[in-house]
Amino acid sequence: MSQPRIRFGILTPSSNTALEPLTCAMLADIEPVSAHFSRFRVTQISLEPEALDQFDDRPILAAAKLLADAKVDVIGWSGTAAGWLGFEHDIELCRRIEELTNIPATSSILALNERLKEDSISKLGLVSPYVADVQSRIIENYQGIGISCVAESHLNISDNFAFAEVSQACLTDQVETVAKATPQAIITYCTNLNAAQLVTEWESKLGIPVLDTTATVVWKMLRMTGVDPKEVRGWGSLFSQEA
Repeated sequence: MSQPRIRFGILTPSSNTALEPLTCAMLADIEPVSAHFSRFRVTQISLEPEALDQFDDRPILAAAKLLADAKVDVIGWSGTAAGWLGFEHDIELCRRIEELTNIPATSSILALNERLKEDSISKLGLVSPYVADVQSRIIENYQGIGISCVAESHLNISDNFAFAEVSQACLTDQVETVAKATPQAIITYCTNLNAAQLVTEWESKLGIPVLDTTATVVWKMLRMTGVDPKEVRGWGSLFSQEA
């Protein structure tokens, strides 16, 4: 008798080209689980009003409603905007998605913060492609929940499409740079970075857990649907270690 299908519905920034192939690759060996994507318009990341307006709930909820047509079992917002908008943004967004669709919802950042709490992480290294004021806002919001950023690296890019064009060599340099401060964990903070597939290599070399935001939402959706995250192999300690 075949296993029942489990469908993940994933909300995706329109100009993102990294998270869909990475998410599907993570789930490739878990036969009953499939990923299904719905986009809403995001092209720039900054603190300018027009960039912040991209994360108005209305287009996101419309995208979530389309996922509900596919009868997905869980909806995950694979994005990091709550890092600079405030964590309560994703709490409220997920509440509204659940109210609209009657489907459980989570996000990359809510999942990340849950894992940081479970692992008692109070000092992190932050790697992103963002501009300086976005990076500073993320750091401030983590300070607000008792987590300090002991080292950070950002690339001063605001074009969301360009994030996926950052080279593996550049990402490795960023991760190795923040690792020198010996944080308890390093975060690759953007779901349009081609970073998740490098996590195992970085962890092996540096001896520091690396949490990627494309992976955190997958980890949480697995938990929410009763699938053991350990079934995801080769994508880092997020999946392989007990919480």
